[in-house]
Amino acid sequence: MNAIITALKASHLHAATVTHPLPVAFSDLLPHFLVEPDDVYIVKNKPVTLTCRSTPATQIYFKCNGEWVHQDDHLIERTVDPATGLPIMQVKIDISRQQVEKIFGLEDYWCQCVAWSTTGTQKSQKAYVRIAYLRKNFEEEPLGKEVALDQEVLLRCHPPEGVPTAEVEWMRNEEVLDPKTDPNFFITADHNLIIKQARLADTGNYTCVAKNIVARRKSSSAAVIVFVNGGWSTWATWSACSAVCGRGWQKRSRSCTNPTPLNGGTSCEGQSVQKSACTATCPVDGGWSEWSKWSACGADCTMWRSRECTQPTPGTGGKDCQGVDLQSLNCTSEQCPQTASGVEDVALYVGMVAVALCLTLLLIVVVLVYRRKKEGLDADVADSSILTTGFQPMGIKPTKPGVWAARRPPDLTTTTTSYQGTLRSRHDVASKFSMGNGPLLEPLPNSSHTLHNGKLPADPNDFMNRLATQTYFKTLPRDSANTSYGTFNFLGGRLTLSNTGISLLIPPEAIPRGKIYEIYLTVQSKEDLRLPLAGCQTLLSPIVSCGPPGVMLTRPVILSMDHCSDAVPENWAIQLKKQSYEGTWEDVLQMGEECASDPYYCQLEAETCRVFTEQLGRFGLVGESLSMAAAKRLKLVVFAPTYCTTLEYSIRVYCMDDTQDVLKEVMQMEKQLGGRLIDEPRVLLFKDSYHNLRLSIHDLPQALWRSKLLAGYQEIPFYHIWSGSQRSLHCTFTLERLSLSTCELTGQLCVWQLEGEGQSFSLDFNIFLLMDSSTPALAGPSAFQIPYLVRQKICSSLDTPCPNGADWRLLAQRLKLERHLSFFASRASPTSVILDLWEAQHFHSGNLNQLAAVMAEIGKQEAMIFLVSDGEC
Repeated sequence: MNAIITALKASHLHAATVTHPLPVAFSDLLPHFLVEPDDVYIVKNKPVTLTCRSTPATQIYFKCNGEWVHQDDHLIERTVDPATGLPIMQVKIDISRQQVEKIFGLEDYWCQCVAWSTTGTQKSQKAYVRIAYLRKNFEEEPLGKEVALDQEVLLRCHPPEGVPTAEVEWMRNEEVLDPKTDPNFFITADHNLIIKQARLADTGNYTCVAKNIVARRKSSSAAVIVFVNGGWSTWATWSACSAVCGRGWQKRSRSCTNPTPLNGGTSCEGQSVQKSACTATCPVDGGWSEWSKWSACGADCTMWRSRECTQPTPGTGGKDCQGVDLQSLNCTSEQCPQTASGVEDVALYVGMVAVALCLTLLLIVVVLVYRRKKEGLDADVADSSILTTGFQPMGIKPTKPGVWAARRPPDLTTTTTSYQGTLRSRHDVASKFSMGNGPLLEPLPNSSHTLHNGKLPADPNDFMNRLATQTYFKTLPRDSANTSYGTFNFLGGRLTLSNTGISLLIPPEAIPRGKIYEIYLTVQSKEDLRLPLAGCQTLLSPIVSCGPPGVMLTRPVILSMDHCSDAVPENWAIQLKKQSYEGTWEDVLQMGEECASDPYYCQLEAETCRVFTEQLGRFGLVGESLSMAAAKRLKLVVFAPTYCTTLEYSIRVYCMDDTQDVLKEVMQMEKQLGGRLIDEPRVLLFKDSYHNLRLSIHDLPQALWRSKLLAGYQEIPFYHIWSGSQRSLHCTFTLERLSLSTCELTGQLCVWQLEGEGQSFSLDFNIFLLMDSSTPALAGPSAFQIPYLVRQKICSSLDTPCPNGADWRLLAQRLKLERHLSFFASRASPTSVILDLWEAQHFHSGNLNQLAAVMAEIGKQEAMIFLVSDGEC
């Protein structure tokens, strides 16, 4: 055998010397390897290739397991190194699965290459060729476990045998676990999984996965259940005594909710209810005392006596006394003081007749003088038709039969229904009064009538009582605090309900010249007037009445009111509803589908709705949710008593629509109850998801306070909130202090809708004062930011279309009102309507300098707002 190899080497060397002689400078170099064969794995039946490259080399052959590979199995490639000029030789061979399997039972199959040069030979490293595989069965699989919360969990896994060695990863519910992102998991060097502290979220099916280049194997799933053992909550306070009077029972309870048992955890042991005997104080019905002595006989021949409900005084829920506490009786003729009648009475009567005649003559003179002065007034304003279009003078009141006198103007500093007026005094004869069109009041008896400077009667209750007698206003609340009214002419004006966000802008020229209207604005109580809703509809605004209905307007007025939607148009279908004369509610406008020719138009802002209307009446904004993402804005307000004289202390949490009128109503109610505001009001988005609103109180100082509620939380049903039928929904948390000396309460109130994340805030005892400096009614120029004459000049300058576009369209664009261009264009004066909307938006924050800057941007001088002329555009 050695002789054969020697002869083979000699023949190869001879051939190399003859065919590929080395350069003389490198003839004495030994070959070195550029590429040596590496370890490889045979996957299934695919052969592998071994490569060897050397320089300078004349021949290269592979030897596998000590035997030379046949010359025909070599794939030879020869090249020359361009840098050195040395020859480079590369050889490849393929190894099949059958070749490796032939040496079964011996050492691993290996190969190495041998390279020759004229100087000698070199051997490469050995490359091992192995058959890759992965067994199917795991040597050890994870087992399911039930563990307590926060307990450590160990899941074992020994992967199947394989070449190369399998890598291991863990999965929970078919999702790969990554200890880098969740440090609560740890995978040991021997592939076991450790859960450091079991959480409820760690409950699931765990699987061990082994994989290499051949296959991927999954172990059977191991169910890990994290359970929670139940614990008792603290005892609730004792209930009220079951007996109204005498001996009874009271009880207290606790629940297995601290924590609630979960996933098979053990329930609490012991009683959940305790009973105790109690004695209730019996109610005491009131009783009358003896009648007092009769009083002395008065000048009206009447005497009086009284009694009191003090024997005994009613107590502990007892009944009050029934009957009258005051009696009167006519005196006898002897006791009644008499006055002599005779000549003195005749003289008195004659004097009274003389005074009446003098007053009559004086009145005739005043009427004649007034008629002469009236000839100098504006013919339109002086026309008696001011009293024939829904207007009735309000400045009159009968003092005696046949005699009428003007009422005293209201005190602007003491009544919320006062306003500023600029109308002139006027008088007319009774024959000119036509009351056929007046929807407010009944015709007055024949007499003289006086309107004093457009002032309303000083008694607002009289005005409300007369409105409530009309058929259309049977549901009008007799609450002057929520009503504003005033008398207006062609100069227009504004009505405002303080602290409600509700106002009515009456633009100049909206009331025809020669007409004077008495207009009111009021917000309806939801308890007095229910708006019918269907499906997913909900009331988004207060129900607002303005009137009287039926008056003639020559241009739209703007009614502003708050709404509580999330102002996302794709979530809502919003409708404007108006009550008809018959009392039914009609859809008069679909938001987003307005038509410029309609008598109604609406701009919906983030928190305010502005309605353009030429017809006064009763309005409300109704929304229907189009998706579960639709949400109403709720205002969360917390009140508590200012003083606490007992051990009990109540905290009231109101969850109401986020509109100013509801907040004002709650503030007034709490003021009467003696409550004070705790922390600032918060806003919560309440989604149309059919989930209730849950409220709870936490972190009370256990050593000082305890809750008297049996449950740990309270809930307000979804429908009660979504329907909007109740304005002041609230929950009361009754707490009990353990000592009368405790004067500090801290804690946390949590409010959340069940499907979403909770919102919480701390209770800070700071008294919140609500300041109000707004004027409920303004008449004439004082109601507007833009002077009347300046306004007319702006309209005449911008109403005329300009070729370069510097007209009312550019003004609407600069004021970000371009969405309503079609509505503006349908009006006789588009600029005037734009300015009306600007007035409605910027009554409290209006800045004429900002409007002047906008005028400058559209090509006018900055002072144009004050000096606008009729020049060219």
